[in-house]
Amino acid sequence: MTVDQNASKIVGWIGVGKMGNPMATRLIETGHQVLICDPAAENRASLVARGAAVANSVADLASRCDIIFSMIPHDAALCSIVYGTDGIDEGFLTRIRPGAVFVEMSTVSPHLSERIAADLTQRDIGYLRCPVSGSTVLARSGDLTVLASGDLSAWNDTEPLLDVLAARKFYLGQGEEARYMKLVLNTLVGATSSILGEALVLGAKGGLDAKQMMDVISESAVASPLVKYKKDMISNMDFTPAFSVSQMAKDFMLITDAGRANQVPMVVANTILQQYIAASNVGYAEQDFFALFDWMRASGGLTKPE
Repeated sequence: MTVDQNASKIVGWIGVGKMGNPMATRLIETGHQVLICDPAAENRASLVARGAAVANSVADLASRCDIIFSMIPHDAALCSIVYGTDGIDEGFLTRIRPGAVFVEMSTVSPHLSERIAADLTQRDIGYLRCPVSGSTVLARSGDLTVLASGDLSAWNDTEPLLDVLAARKFYLGQGEEARYMKLVLNTLVGATSSILGEALVLGAKGGLDAKQMMDVISESAVASPLVKYKKDMISNMDFTPAFSVSQMAKDFMLITDAGRANQVPMVVANTILQQYIAASNVGYAEQDFFALFDWMRASGGLTKPE
């Protein structure tokens, strides 16, 4: 039996929102001491009830932990926790202990991640880029997929903790490979909503309803775990968000920015980004990203089903 050398250490967790909360919960439930930091009291409350302690700030958390996880919404938030916000908050960069490990699990730009890597290396901090793939349901059950790259020693040190969070783990290299792999996956995920929406509108024009089409598609050669997962949502036209239109628009901005930075023509991805922006602008921002179908129905002159 493998002994988890981290069991007696305090694990820091920055960002306990929609995804971070169930992930940190799993660490608490498997006996780890968890110190959390999040600006929203409602995000902290359930974890405190389960036994988590609360740090006064990210700098305070960093000074007390040897392993720090973060799950935050975007580049600006990551910049803030690492470098601070002028005149408002101190980042953790000057307070984190030499020899500590920072495991960053969000979807952020490779460019920012590369900058952070250089600054952490100067301070002898292990840095694991570790974005995840999966829903909040999978986060709660520990069935996420982890995409990791960075310091190999950081990977080895944190593997037992990652095993609590994920059913599948891929170590992809020592640089920004994991960041690019997450963008690859999200390109395909976001594109699925776009092309499926167009196809369903075409079928609706021919007299088919969404449930009929999804029943057939889910048993066809183009079925996928994602399509099957979204089958009931589309059939019922209930777009309660698991991952919102605005979040997917943010990710497609990262995708297309990375394409430009690497001189990769991304004609389709740029078109899909415009679809998400347009849908967001007319009221779909906080609906699930598969609500592109509903937006496309309106664009195609179709009314909502009764």
